[in-house]
Amino acid sequence: MNQNLSAYRIFYAVANSGNISKAAKELYISQPAISKSIQKLEEGLGCTLFVRSSRGVLLTEEGTLLYSYVKTAFEALSQGEAKLHRSMELGIGYLKIGVSSTLCKHILMPCLKEFIRLHPHISISIRCQSTNETLKLLEDHRIDIGLVGKPERSGQIRFDFLEEIEDIFVATKDYLRNLKVRGVPRDEILPNSTLILLDKNNRTRQYIDSYLQRQQITVQDSIHISDMDLLIDFAKIGVGVACVIRSFVKDALADGSLIEIPLKPPIPKREVGFAYHRQEQNTKALEQFISFYQSFRTRSAKNRL
Repeated sequence: MNQNLSAYRIFYAVANSGNISKAAKELYISQPAISKSIQKLEEGLGCTLFVRSSRGVLLTEEGTLLYSYVKTAFEALSQGEAKLHRSMELGIGYLKIGVSSTLCKHILMPCLKEFIRLHPHISISIRCQSTNETLKLLEDHRIDIGLVGKPERSGQIRFDFLEEIEDIFVATKDYLRNLKVRGVPRDEILPNSTLILLDKNNRTRQYIDSYLQRQQITVQDSIHISDMDLLIDFAKIGVGVACVIRSFVKDALADGSLIEIPLKPPIPKREVGFAYHRQEQNTKALEQFISFYQSFRTRSAKNRL
């Protein structure tokens, strides 16, 4: 485009009103300034856009052709402004979250349920993968925020604590009874059982492997599963001893369908929270989500007391 937008704005106003004086009042500029702008636009385009009449000005054939495109352009701009204002009024935005499938179901979904109710016009996309992969997506700016276990090195990533989780080993009464029949003592259950564990690339699995190594517990038989809910289901049918997060099986522990295996020492608790980039200009949607989960965290802590 060889001419600036203000020249076309003046052309559009004059064409709509058919009168330079009316256009000057609408645009709050002088009539000579409008006449000069039109003249300069005509010189730049190499044609006459208006002819004077007793009532004002009329578009020439060339002016009519140009007007059809300028009209479409300014109407599109007006529609864009209207949609933008509407978007701002409604709080429309986009939020990309990364999370493991386990944390998604048991921690993120209860949090999102209330957030969506309060901010129904924010579109949310969720990428489910391991914590390690979530942190990589965050580093590559492919997601806005991730729900993860606390990383060992934060770097440019800010970590906001949400809650503690505790890993435990569980099995059915029948499975433990059969071990007892075979003469397995209570403090030797893990090395003499089929352990049901998450896949090796999972951060939770890596944490549990470190614990087992420190306690010098050698795993004889194991089943590797990518989803903790499936892992819990296998434990409930008596396949073996499963490593799970306590809060995820609280109902099964309460009704006795799963029994916790005492550990000495117990597996240290871990921190789970939201991670996002430090010192960046966050989107409004991300700022609203951060503010929300900080309040949600406070309310959840009070409810647990």
